[in-house]
Amino acid sequence: MLFNSLSFILLFILVLVLHYLPRLPWKIKKTNLLLASYLFYAAWNPPFVILLWISTLIDFFVGRRLYYVHGVAMRRLLLGLSLLGNLGLLAFFKYGGFLLDNFVQLLALGGISYTPAKPDIILPVGISFYTFQTLSYTLDIYRRNTTPEKNLLDFALYVTFFPQLVAGPIVRPDGLLPQFKEPKRAGLNQFFWGLFLLTLGLFMKIVLADVIMAGPSDQVFGAPQALNSLDAWVGVLAFSGQIFFDFAGYSTCAIGVAACLGFYLPDNFRYPYAAVGFSDFWQRWHISLSSWLRDYLYIPLGGNRKGPRLTYANLLFTMLIGGLWHGAAWTFVVWGGLHGLYLMAERLLRGAVQAPPWLKTGLAQFGLGLFTFFLVNITWVFFRAQDFSTAWRLLQSMFGFAPEGAKILYTLSILLVLTVVVLMVAAHWIMRRRSVLGVASQSPYWATGIGWAGMLLLILWAQKTSESFIYFQF
Repeated sequence: MLFNSLSFILLFILVLVLHYLPRLPWKIKKTNLLLASYLFYAAWNPPFVILLWISTLIDFFVGRRLYYVHGVAMRRLLLGLSLLGNLGLLAFFKYGGFLLDNFVQLLALGGISYTPAKPDIILPVGISFYTFQTLSYTLDIYRRNTTPEKNLLDFALYVTFFPQLVAGPIVRPDGLLPQFKEPKRAGLNQFFWGLFLLTLGLFMKIVLADVIMAGPSDQVFGAPQALNSLDAWVGVLAFSGQIFFDFAGYSTCAIGVAACLGFYLPDNFRYPYAAVGFSDFWQRWHISLSSWLRDYLYIPLGGNRKGPRLTYANLLFTMLIGGLWHGAAWTFVVWGGLHGLYLMAERLLRGAVQAPPWLKTGLAQFGLGLFTFFLVNITWVFFRAQDFSTAWRLLQSMFGFAPEGAKILYTLSILLVLTVVVLMVAAHWIMRRRSVLGVASQSPYWATGIGWAGMLLLILWAQKTSESFIYFQF
């Protein structure tokens, strides 16, 4: 079920009615939310709800036992059971075909011909997100950073809370479980701004990502031939805008829907295209994933505590895993590896060169931000391309090494994409230290109303309600 669908609107209205019924016990309201979450997920493929139950039951009972066991061997065994259960399901459904294909290619390098039956595996939507969310619970208990949840209803709702179930934000146990303990209902102000964020998220997804950016992006990345430099760059910039508006749009919808119910979800994006450097970028892009990888992978590996060489190795390995988390393809690994190399180079430069005072001026920071945005767009080529040949052909086209490149985009499409990208980057810089709710709440009511009405009219005009969010595939 998609936020940008009529079925979700009907479900959301029903959930709101049940959630705000007077004198209905909080336990019943939580049960309603849990059932709505299962219905929301089952709309894609009902049998995959069983996977949610498996993850829920494994981590609930492992967590209860793990906290009170003191023997090192038993604690590691219980943690291993949770890791095996969750990562095993993720490996089978998401990486089974990928591993098999690479195994066949490895045999071929040794001169062995092997043609296995093609596995018919359907990827459960959002499995990477809820797997990392449940793992954070078990890992926090293993570290004794949190106590086990005693209420199965609350824990099941933590795993399956429908606003953020399939594409995040990935919420830690201490950020969501305590919210289920007491009755939650939004005040008028919170409900109002929740609806505003839901509208903003849908506008970003439907109008900006799907109507304006998706077409040119698909044309360029789907082209079987080399392109002229302008078309190639416009297609990459279109995808840069598409993936931001699509994913940040989902997160904004999720935060808005949760707010309407009286719950708080953390920000997942903070204007990433205004980042100055890649450390700054990953503090602004997909924040819940980058912080998860930092706290549960990079720091346990040693972080920056074991000397420069291991620090660089830890950075690169963490980003390679982050790339593989996004998809079962080597192009995603290269995307993550490039970000790892960028982070390594940034750390090396900061340690070796003292920044001159002029580099801290606003104009210099803006220049560094544009350079960061340029490098980010290079990585998006590998993220979006179906294979390396497509990525290489597009990179050649972008940098003028394809003199016979074809022109496939209409002039109007080029102008529209470039206009939206310029406005997007400008908005990120203007808002880089602000929040959209802070600006909207301080604006005159008539200005907010006009902006809100304009977004609603454009959503209705676009008449797009069935395009899946990009990150559902991850």
